[in-house]
Amino acid sequence: MSADDLQLMLLGLLEKNPSHGYELIKAFGALSNGFYTPSPGMVYPALTYLEELGYATVEQDGAKKRYHLADAGKAHLDANRERVALMFSRFKHIAKKMDWMRQAWSGEPRNLGPEGEDARTGWVPEFVQARHALRRALMERTDASPAEQ
Repeated sequence: MSADDLQLMLLGLLEKNPSHGYELIKAFGALSNGFYTPSPGMVYPALTYLEELGYATVEQDGAKKRYHLADAGKAHLDANRERVALMFSRFKHIAKKMDWMRQAWSGEPRNLGPEGEDARTGWVPEFVQARHALRRALMERTDASPAEQ
């Protein structure tokens, strides 16, 4: 994740809820279902930078700082809304993959919903099969010449 992406995601999280740095770090872990949790050494300097730019404001909360989205931060977020939405979508996808991996390694039978979808991921078997077929076809053409592709 680039520094710009991290900053945009932090602004996106602050838009939903003013937070302490630690809460933002935990939010990344929750969004990705444990796949990605940025280090404090990445998050706190990014928050300081956002404050310096005027994109975030800080409220002292005892020994902690609570960060809020500033108007300039909202404008920057609005200008990058599509990019931010894509990043949050990727995190949701990763979270589903993490659920799938945990289930696959646990050996537990899959829980199916009323429409035959996997209760954890929401994916129907046909969707999973189509994705696997597409991936397989792409992998088989990885080394193919442009004409063969």
